Amino acid sequence: MGLDDMKKKAQDLGEQHGDKLREGADKAGESAKDKLGHEEQVDKVVDKGKDYIPGEE
Repeated sequence: MGLDDMKKKAQDLGEQHGDKLREGADKAGESAKDKLGHEEQVDKVVDKGKDYIPGEE
């Protein structure tokens, strides 16, 4: 399996499970805010990261 195959597989999984990925990003953001504070910055990073998750939001 080459890099192109792995990339395609990751994209397919992202499209199939984008809702779970976005949910996980939100949970990770909440955890980071609890531990680090900086709520506004964490929210910006989480939102930007979710822009890269394929599928519908």
